[in-house]
Amino acid sequence: VPQADNLDPDFTVAENLSIYGSYFRLSRKSLASRIPELLEMVQLSDRADCRISTLSGGMQRRLTLARSLVNDPELLVLDEPTTGLDPQARHMIWSLVHQMKRSGKTILLTTHYMEEAERLCDELIIIDHGRLLAQGSPVNLIKKHCETDVVEIRGDVTLAITRDLPESFRCDRSGDSLYIYSNDTFRLLEWAESLQGLASLHRKTGLEDVFLRLTGRGLR
Repeated sequence: VPQADNLDPDFTVAENLSIYGSYFRLSRKSLASRIPELLEMVQLSDRADCRISTLSGGMQRRLTLARSLVNDPELLVLDEPTTGLDPQARHMIWSLVHQMKRSGKTILLTTHYMEEAERLCDELIIIDHGRLLAQGSPVNLIKKHCETDVVEIRGDVTLAITRDLPESFRCDRSGDSLYIYSNDTFRLLEWAESLQGLASLHRKTGLEDVFLRLTGRGLR
């Protein structure tokens, strides 16, 4: 599945699937039963006879995904499948990927969305400028490379920096934001509450924290 949809605008939704199926020499009989199944799976049954130009971006991405499944492949390669989609369409694609995983398919996915990688992938490889930086499950990567908790502080972070930080805390600054990492949740929250006049947000660390720690916060 390419990052940019390349559906044929001269044909309808169903015809796009049928023509793609002919490349694999699938019979008309098998396509007659396969295409309705795929359209139902991606919730496009009511659009079978519509032209591609009438579909939204999310619909076109779902159709591209359905097209890749016409020949029922064992391996599916998804190149940033949710780029440019709104949240509803993104969650729909995530649901379809989970459905394909449950059916036993092997999926190779590239993405810049850390939430997407954390939700969908059993095994991850983090690559930066062609270098392999880390490999493992999302949970194991977070445990290995990050503390359990982080407090994000915004505003005049110079005030927060000048405060005495316990040695067990790790500090990371980016612009007007300060990130304080620690494995001691209670002590971290207690320290954050001592800051006056600064907005702070506590959360558990995630894959994005791992990615930024390994690759840095500089723009690519």
